[in-house]
Amino acid sequence: MNNKEKILLRFATHLTKLRKEKGLSIRQLAASSGLEYSQIQRIEKGKVNFAFTTLVTLAQGLDIDLHILLEEYKIPR
Repeated sequence: MNNKEKILLRFATHLTKLRKEKGLSIRQLAASSGLEYSQIQRIEKGKVNFAFTTLVTLAQGLDIDLHILLEEYKIPR
């Protein structure tokens, strides 16, 4: 696994954790963020490298500040 894949998987795990803490399904997060269900599903599996604007809309969909979405994220060494 290369570094890019590790980064995406680490973020995927954190996003899934936050979504579940909010009690949201992937479909509910898709509806509240304006993203496609399949896009969120691919992000949560670490299969897609996404744009910064997608990150912002995910935070909005979770009704959290952007820094919360990123606060536990650490670059793998």
